[in-house]
Amino acid sequence: MKDRLELTLRDGAPVIVRPLIEEDRPLVAEAYRRLSPDARYQRFWTRTGEMIGKEMLDRLLDQDATSHLTWALLDPAREFPGVGGASWWRNANKPDEAELSVMVLDDDQRRGIGTLLLAVMWITAFRAGVEHLVGYTLTENRSAANWMRDCGGAGEWDGYKLVFRWRLDNLDSLPETPAAADLADWLARLGPRVLGCGSSS
Repeated sequence: MKDRLELTLRDGAPVIVRPLIEEDRPLVAEAYRRLSPDARYQRFWTRTGEMIGKEMLDRLLDQDATSHLTWALLDPAREFPGVGGASWWRNANKPDEAELSVMVLDDDQRRGIGTLLLAVMWITAFRAGVEHLVGYTLTENRSAANWMRDCGGAGEWDGYKLVFRWRLDNLDSLPETPAAADLADWLARLGPRVLGCGSSS
């Protein structure tokens, strides 16, 4: 599997997308600190401080290709390169299913970064034999809910949170939205590269 992708965002910015490594601990801690309090709450569903806990850091960095992956999106032109990241975590009780998590710094949202990271998670999870990605969000987080829906997630309310599901072998179910079009484009472009059977250019 190709583990480093040099890509260009739709606004022309060159970025690097790659898995987290142990040496990224300070990078992840600083990215967490730079999130707004509201963004941290919407992502972690609890009011936390600016310091990420060691247990959470360990969980993000302890990964393998079959049960959990975390990738970061970096802008090498910046003094602080961290822009966003995404993970999937395989459900031990439902191994055909994995939980999706995506985080983008506040000032970098609405640049298509989350959709690009979703495509990478889609491809790597599918490669590991996952059939469904599942994303969760609080009902008041309309921005995240709208994005998941626009990217083709089938949503439902479970009485506490919104649950969105993607079937990874069925691109025909994607809606006719700009976000879904971007997702389909990234899947088509990155699939061969991430799976290691296409051009490395």
